Amino acid sequence: MNRLAKLCLFYLVCVQLVLCLTIFSSPSLSDYQPKDNLPTTTEIRGVWLTNVASGVLFVPWGIDRAVNQLSALNFNTIYPVVWNRGHTFYKSKTAKLFTGSDVQPLVNFVHGGQDFLRKLLRLAKPKGLTVIPWFEYGFMAPPDSELARRYPYWLTTGQGGVKSISEILPEEINNNPTNKLVWLNPLHPEVQDFILSLILEVVTNYDIDGIQVDDHFGMPVQFGYDRFTLEVYQKEHEGKSPPIDPFETEWMRWRADKITEFMTKISQVVKDIKPHLKISLSPNSQAFAYRNYLQDWENWVKNGLIDELILQVYTHDKSGFIRELEQPAVKFARTKIPVAIGITTGTLRSPVKIAQVQEQVQAVRDRSFFGISFFYWESLWGYITPESPKQRRTVFSELFAAKAERPLTIAKKQSE
Repeated sequence: MNRLAKLCLFYLVCVQLVLCLTIFSSPSLSDYQPKDNLPTTTEIRGVWLTNVASGVLFVPWGIDRAVNQLSALNFNTIYPVVWNRGHTFYKSKTAKLFTGSDVQPLVNFVHGGQDFLRKLLRLAKPKGLTVIPWFEYGFMAPPDSELARRYPYWLTTGQGGVKSISEILPEEINNNPTNKLVWLNPLHPEVQDFILSLILEVVTNYDIDGIQVDDHFGMPVQFGYDRFTLEVYQKEHEGKSPPIDPFETEWMRWRADKITEFMTKISQVVKDIKPHLKISLSPNSQAFAYRNYLQDWENWVKNGLIDELILQVYTHDKSGFIRELEQPAVKFARTKIPVAIGITTGTLRSPVKIAQVQEQVQAVRDRSFFGISFFYWESLWGYITPESPKQRRTVFSELFAAKAERPLTIAKKQSE
């Protein structure tokens, strides 16, 4: 049995499991019809659609059901994955050229060769849902991916040639699966051309409302000791090598500024093609993002590189959640662009009670943010949740009783 046949067999087994787990949580839309008579408000109401620990992309009717449910419950934004684990989730000539595969194989198989992103847009647009494709994995890739195998010189490394964070962090705190991934070097011109080509394919070929990058659009602070980066640093520092300490102030700033330069290029090129498209960012807190991944998003906001910020605040602690909402960088961003808050609704391993979701949504609204987005679809009201799907949908129908338009849509209308 060849590799593709094994993958297909594995997929079929997974589909059967997903069907068994979800069939009893597939609601009738009559359970939560939208209340059209209520006034429209202004609020981002988003959700991320990912392929990790989620079956929505891997059953033929999954996208249809998701779009219908989200529309009926007055959501207005979908952030669908289009780049993850070295694969695209749309038909990509760039991916085909560099990896040999134009789309994630199982998604392609499930949807009968139909382009997933085009299918999602066809279903979502008539229902008024904003679709902002999400380049989820940024510069990360599996160590056995075609990109890593074909272009090893694209990878950035730590000292001693370390290729993944898992080789550096203590074992007791190294429980994040992404720590085992390698990182494409965001400073390398060929990597930049590759990532920019992916973005431009989506921008040019699809009727989307924007693009989104997230906390993985950077580089671990321990990295940058690869040959290419060392040579660039030495050229700009009279032959001196970078400090051994990866947290040295100037060394951090130099790498962060290089990443900002690339983000500037992305913003300029996207806006030149389609000025109306939103460039969205969903980072961690500024302090964490900069210290750990050299992502200086406060500077991105200051330089006008992004149009909306969806800050990830994935904590269960109430005081800690509120503290993140009141950080200086967040307050500054709110003076420049719409800022919404990313709230976790749970994962397969860590389900979140709906009471916590309600409490955090209220905390965001009490502070007059521009909305919320939930990570992720499968845990909104699926089979992994503490309460029944119907109970959770009832809560969302109360949270989103009236329809809502996105703030940038409102601004655009006012200017016309």
